[in-house]
Amino acid sequence: MDTYEEKLKRFIEDNGIRCEHFHFEQSCHSVEDAMKASGALREDFIKSICMLDHNGNLIVCIVKGEDKVNAGEVGRILDVKKPVIATPDVIQKKTGFPCGGTPPFGFEAVYLIDPRVMEKEYVWGGGGSESALTRIAPGEMRKANKGRIVKIGR
Repeated sequence: MDTYEEKLKRFIEDNGIRCEHFHFEQSCHSVEDAMKASGALREDFIKSICMLDHNGNLIVCIVKGEDKVNAGEVGRILDVKKPVIATPDVIQKKTGFPCGGTPPFGFEAVYLIDPRVMEKEYVWGGGGSESALTRIAPGEMRKANKGRIVKIGR
């Protein structure tokens, strides 16, 4: 287990977050990779899409694995100019986690959660590294990240 995963596990423990953390010997960078590693179904995965507003503030858009984020809608909801996708280097710097392993909680950001995510009993998301995943109830995830539920997926 790498230091990013250890950092996330400490956050989970320190904040009493009810979730499971899994480390795999293979990549979980893409939804397809994560499906192979975990054996979970495509519809059980979420993505944490990291964006920046025009002031460089981090916005994390959490959508189902098969969905995309409507950046124009995100801008409208937050009353900011159309946000842009963060680069891997910026994601690492702003979240403290690598792109491809970014968890749906555990760092400062504005979190937006698409309502489709909330329909599942459990969801699988980033686990801190490209070889790890978390499995968490959407309500627990929302409690952990203090996210707003808004229609941002398409």
